[in-house]
Amino acid sequence: MSILKSLIAKPWVAEQVVLDNRYPGDASERLVKRLALKVFLAVVAVLFILLIVAYAGRMGYSDWRPVPQLSLLWVNTVALLLASLAFELTRYALAHHRLQTMRVSLLAGGALTMVFLFGQMLAWRQLTTMSYFDITIPAIGFFYILTGLHALHMVGGLFVWGITVPKVWNNFDPIKVKQTVDLCATYWNFLLLVWVVMFGLLFSGDNLDALLQLCGIK
Repeated sequence: MSILKSLIAKPWVAEQVVLDNRYPGDASERLVKRLALKVFLAVVAVLFILLIVAYAGRMGYSDWRPVPQLSLLWVNTVALLLASLAFELTRYALAHHRLQTMRVSLLAGGALTMVFLFGQMLAWRQLTTMSYFDITIPAIGFFYILTGLHALHMVGGLFVWGITVPKVWNNFDPIKVKQTVDLCATYWNFLLLVWVVMFGLLFSGDNLDALLQLCGIK
């Protein structure tokens, strides 16, 4: 069910009652959770879009100096990519009742996310040790804001992951866990996409003019 259909549904109308009765008893709760995630991701997307537009606009000024290239961020990107793939494997394994594979991939997804966050902290520390570092430089300020907000959302995802792991380690009902796994996979894929866009923008390097033209700023 799409977001629009969920928002305009009229449960007090007889036709809607017939439609709702086609779903299991807990369907409404599942639909609400799915809708809540979609709304949340839409809000987060708007937030990052506004910040990225502000960053791209600031790049057009003559005093702009991009953030130095940090090779560690390539490692972090790979870690986040693998984490997203691990959650996709978790979803696939659960759908095909491969429970042991599902458990291992779920643990791997969380562990790789922690590697990504630890790598981000190392990157923040590495940047502070450079002679170039000055928090008043716009590019560096944007760097900490964008990467910090992204990391904060990743921590929020790990909170849900931490609640889910104990549920799947013992005897459990796969149907009750399926939605949480689906939502986690969707959430990680979304944050991976956000990070890839941010990574390309924050570390355009010598391609600044081409990037500004692509954004329509020059």
